[in-house]
Amino acid sequence: MNELFKHIQGDRAIWALVAILAVFSFMPVYSASTNLVYVVGNGSTMGHLVKHAVLLAMGFAIMFGIHKIPYRYFSGGSVLLFPVVLVLLVFTLSQGSTIGGANASRWIRVPVLGVGFQTSTLASLVLMVYVARYLARKKDQVIVFKESLIQLWLPIAITLMLILPANFSTTALIFLMILILTFIGGYPWKYILVIIGSGIVILGIFVLMVKAFPDAMPNRVNTWQSRIESFSDKDAEEGYQVEKAKIAIATGGLTGRGPGKSNQKNFLPQSSSDFIFAIIIEEYGLVGASVVLSFYFLLLFRILVAAKKAGTVFGTLLVIGVGLPIICQALINMAVATNILPVTGQTLPLISSGGTSIWMTCFALGIVLSVSSANDVTEEELEVESEDPLSILHETINE
Repeated sequence: MNELFKHIQGDRAIWALVAILAVFSFMPVYSASTNLVYVVGNGSTMGHLVKHAVLLAMGFAIMFGIHKIPYRYFSGGSVLLFPVVLVLLVFTLSQGSTIGGANASRWIRVPVLGVGFQTSTLASLVLMVYVARYLARKKDQVIVFKESLIQLWLPIAITLMLILPANFSTTALIFLMILILTFIGGYPWKYILVIIGSGIVILGIFVLMVKAFPDAMPNRVNTWQSRIESFSDKDAEEGYQVEKAKIAIATGGLTGRGPGKSNQKNFLPQSSSDFIFAIIIEEYGLVGASVVLSFYFLLLFRILVAAKKAGTVFGTLLVIGVGLPIICQALINMAVATNILPVTGQTLPLISSGGTSIWMTCFALGIVLSVSSANDVTEEELEVESEDPLSILHETINE
C-alpha cells in the first residue's frame, strides 16, 4: 500500500473524496439495480454491481494515468483531438437512434466493452481545455473580437450545434461553463454579452426550423417543451419520473428507510442513473443527502485550491474549466431529483451508473490532479505552453 501511495501525486484530499464517493456509490447502485432486474428483466443485481465496479476500476485507472501526464501537453492535445471529436459527434448524430419516439442520438456502442459511449461528454472536456488554451495564450494580448470569432467561437459553435439536436441540457451546460471560463479568463464582458445574444438567436432559429421540418428531428423540441411546461405549470399532470422521485423524497424523512429498503426504485425508470439522488434520500434521508452534498462542496473547494496554486494561467484556467462542470452537473442532478429544475438527463458524477459519466469525470479529475501535482513550474515549461501542438505531439512520441 505504501508503494502505491508513492505513485499517487497531486491533491490527496481530491483522491480521498473521489474514493469515498465511489465506494458509497455501490450501495445505491446495487439497490436501484433491482428495477432493471425485476421490472425490466435485464441481468442480475450482482451483474450490475460487478459492471459498476469494473467501470469504476477503469475510471480510476484513467484518472491515475492522466494525472501522470504533465498538464502542459493537454494544451496541444485539445487541438489535435478537436477534429476527432467532430467526427465522433457527426457519426453519433447520423445514427438517428430513437428512444420513445424522440431523437436521442447521444451514444455510440463500444462492442468490446458492451457499453454505450456518450460522445458529447468527451467533446465538452476537449472543448473546455481548448478554451483554457486560447485564453491562456491571449493573457498578455488585447483580444480582437473579430479574430476571436474565428479562433474561439467558431469551433465552439460547430461543436455545440452538433450536440444540440440530441442533447439540449448538455449543450446548455457546456455553453454556461464556457461563458464562466471566458469571464474568469479575462475575455471582455461586452463581447460575452454579444455571444449570449447570438446564442439565443441561433437557438430560436433552430427551434423554428425543427418546428417547420418536424421529420428532421422527430419530437425533440416537443420533448423540451413538454418538460418545461410540466415543470412551470403546477396544475398540469407531472411526469411519471418526477412524481415517483417526489414520493421517494417524501418517504425518506430525516434518516431514511435504510440501505436497500427503497420502494420507489421499483417504479422509477432511471433509478440507478438520472434519479439516483431520490433513491439516496429515500434510503438515507435528509442526513445522507446532506452528507453527499457536502462531499461535492468539499470537492469544489479542493478544485478551487488546486486552481489557485497552479503555477501558470493555463493551469488555473484548465482546473476551473474541467473541474467546475463536475460540480455543476452534480447540483443539476440533485435539483432535478428534488423538482427544482426540469428533467435534464444529467447523471450524478461518480455515483450514478454508466461508463461514459464515470470515465469522463475521472479523466477531468486526472487533469486537475496533474495540475496540482506540478508544484514547481520552470521557465522551460512556461514556454512549452506556447509551442505548436504538432511539436508537442512529436516531443511526446520521442519520450
